[in-house]
Amino acid sequence: MKDLCCIGHITRDKIITPESTVHMAGGTSFYMSYGICQLPPKVSYQLVTKVGRGQLAEVEKLQQSGVDVVCYSSRHTVYFENKYGENTNNRTQRVLAKADPFTIEEMRPLEAKVFHLGSLLNDDFSPEVVKYLSTQGFVSIDVQGYLRKVVGEQVHATDWADKKDILSCTDILKLNEHEMEVITNSKNPRTVALQLAEYGVREIVITLGSYGSLIYADGRFHEIPAYRPAKVVDATGCGDTYSTGYLYCRSQGMNVEESGRFAAAMCTLKLEHSGPFDRTLKDIHQVMRKSQHHPATAF
Repeated sequence: MKDLCCIGHITRDKIITPESTVHMAGGTSFYMSYGICQLPPKVSYQLVTKVGRGQLAEVEKLQQSGVDVVCYSSRHTVYFENKYGENTNNRTQRVLAKADPFTIEEMRPLEAKVFHLGSLLNDDFSPEVVKYLSTQGFVSIDVQGYLRKVVGEQVHATDWADKKDILSCTDILKLNEHEMEVITNSKNPRTVALQLAEYGVREIVITLGSYGSLIYADGRFHEIPAYRPAKVVDATGCGDTYSTGYLYCRSQGMNVEESGRFAAAMCTLKLEHSGPFDRTLKDIHQVMRKSQHHPATAF
């Protein structure tokens, strides 16, 4: 049995920033897998993904990096275009191709303590799949995909129809400041966290960009600072990198506060370049120490 199993599509990404246009693989599964490879192997990990034939080379690269990968076939690979302006907290997206959803039959062989569902589009994981996984272990969800409805090629933010059923099976929920407003119509992260907890979610992790993050767990709020990056290059994958650090720490029994700060430091280092997290545990601790007395937070 694995400590952590990430389930999600590996994507093809076209990332457009004011400085450059980059073509690369992406998706929660991509960023989490490479991120966890950089950390000491204290947490056993497995990736479950689904790609078209053209993206099998990316699966092979992950396997060569030491990742335990279960790969199912799909007619297509998810193809995203992400366009960022000067403010990296905002982006516009187009979906140029979609992959097949995950099925219960594909989930049955899996054994893990925590299943992290990296949803990219709103039909990746049905309520039935989430409910099944919740009987096998803890369920962690990144909400982003559930709120992405594709009309033509355009991605529209929309509340999801099966919210109540899915959240009742969710132990850890990760969302950002834009997603929280789509779900609850509130701009107050504390109000949002309390509303989501009423559905039965045990830990609510809300990232707030340069303002840090707020975690609600066991009836308590935890304010986590956002550490200042040396430079801002590419925000793609930052949320997934946060989830990587958070679940890596929580899987070892670290508390919410420690896990959040570790995740925030990983995010800062990821923000400084394009591609997945590629630094070390020493680098993470250095960011946490350097910024200890001057965190960039707005709580």
